[in-house]
Amino acid sequence: MEAMKNIVKSLSSLCFVCILLLFANVASAKTHHHDFVIQATPVKRLCKTHNSITVNGQFPGPTLEVNNGDTLVVNVVNRARYNVTIHWHGVRQMRTGWADGPEFITQCPIRPGKSYTYRFTIQGQEGTLWWHAHSSWLRATVYGALIIHPKEGGNYPFPKPKRETPIVLGEWWDTNPIDVVRRATRTGAAPNVSDAYTINGQPGDLYKCSKQDTTIVHMDSGETNLLRVINAGLNQQLFFTVANHKLTVVGADANYVKPFTTSVLMLGPGQTTDVLIKADQTPNRYYMAARAYASAQGAPFDNTTTTAILEYKTSSCSSNCAKTNPISPLLPAYNDTATATAFTRKFRSPRKVEVPTEIDENLFITVGLGLENCPTGARSRNCQGPNGTRFAASMNNVSFVLPSNFSLLQAHHQRIPGVFSTDFPAVPPVKFNYTGNVSRSLWQPIRGTKLYKLKYGAKVQVVLQGTGIFTAENHPIHLHGYDFYIIAEGFGNFNPKTDTSKFNLINPPLRNTASVPVNGWTVIRFVADNPGVWIMHCHLDVHITWGLAMAFLVENGVSELESLEAPPVDFPVC
Repeated sequence: MEAMKNIVKSLSSLCFVCILLLFANVASAKTHHHDFVIQATPVKRLCKTHNSITVNGQFPGPTLEVNNGDTLVVNVVNRARYNVTIHWHGVRQMRTGWADGPEFITQCPIRPGKSYTYRFTIQGQEGTLWWHAHSSWLRATVYGALIIHPKEGGNYPFPKPKRETPIVLGEWWDTNPIDVVRRATRTGAAPNVSDAYTINGQPGDLYKCSKQDTTIVHMDSGETNLLRVINAGLNQQLFFTVANHKLTVVGADANYVKPFTTSVLMLGPGQTTDVLIKADQTPNRYYMAARAYASAQGAPFDNTTTTAILEYKTSSCSSNCAKTNPISPLLPAYNDTATATAFTRKFRSPRKVEVPTEIDENLFITVGLGLENCPTGARSRNCQGPNGTRFAASMNNVSFVLPSNFSLLQAHHQRIPGVFSTDFPAVPPVKFNYTGNVSRSLWQPIRGTKLYKLKYGAKVQVVLQGTGIFTAENHPIHLHGYDFYIIAEGFGNFNPKTDTSKFNLINPPLRNTASVPVNGWTVIRFVADNPGVWIMHCHLDVHITWGLAMAFLVENGVSELESLEAPPVDFPVC
């Protein structure tokens, strides 16, 4: 009897400690309030001033810093002349799909003169994410870093760096980017490529009228810096390197990875990579540089190079280094697929992870371009794609069409009929040699707003298969509302009989954006534990404009904690 009393006493003490820890965690979490004013701002680059759309007059926009477990409340006021939404790229948005941000997917746009407050909590994520406009091509200038530190009192799984520096890569058009996409939509042709790349909003030394504003990153000799590299570019995968320095990769897409060392990074638009860099070279000035990884054979691309400067802060360097040109790096060739592939295949989770194994939903989705025949009665000026066609793109031959009167999440939640269907095909409607010489009869997709329904808790595998229709290229595929395990990738057509032997079910990386190799495939897995409507799309904005997207409708589970929250009272109306 005495032993039983002691057990009860011990359990009571343990429960008390658990309650104290729970309250300590809740107490340490903070709520951060921000105001985002979307407005036109004079921004001068490449010798010319443009009225660019910005947040709070800043380009890039403000960097938001939070801790794991914190809540963000961001009031967005639209004082621009365009509709706008803000997407919090990579944030899981558990049960808060109303705050995810993609236009006509989870919300109607914020009209000029209107406002909307995004409210969400960061749960179990640490590292580097970012935020950007998710309406037309506004994200060309409306973007910024979202840095998630460990919980209060927590530590990084690597030695704490002396400094942390966001390195945000972008693209700059020497014109209004909205005009660029509108012209392409009107003509059916490919849009003009960018005129420059930028690092933290500045093109760098190699462009006209730019040298005096080049971004400079300072380091003391011997110290270690954490670079938080983000590809915020609109349409281009980018190589990134620092002259004469090694980079130790420690995180990607706000997930820690098993550290590995490299001299070059490759990031698709939407991807982030955290790297440690040690100032272990002769004190001097060294170029950081980024330029295109252009995998589409024959397709035009911006072949310029953006630079920033890594400058050692020592007495000898301060007086002498500024007189000399920074040391230049070696960058891979524009079409160096071997280097891009070697880099992406190095990613691993730091330890063994629980990968879904008993699969409930097995999808095979082709991703690629297409061409639409010129519509009957259309003028030739509206069909300026190859041979009088219009460019298109699709997943499983469905070119995604956004609704215009309701958002998909609103239509689902309120059971509004006629906005979408749930018949997105789980496999291609026609099997063919996906990466071979594809028959012209398969080049034209159908248009539709088709979703794929998933039960709450379903274990999902998706084979993302690139195609050679018109031209093959690397596609950065981003899934909203989820992280997923990348368990394998390869070239050619995915073969379920032989390629399953390549699956890494031990420690695959956890990402929110996967680079599907040019003329190749990627396999991802996730558990459908977040109810709502979640778009999966190519993060090359030219491709999503053409329809390279689909969406999952994840049903509510049984309990309230497995169900979508009610929409906020200030939810925008169409």
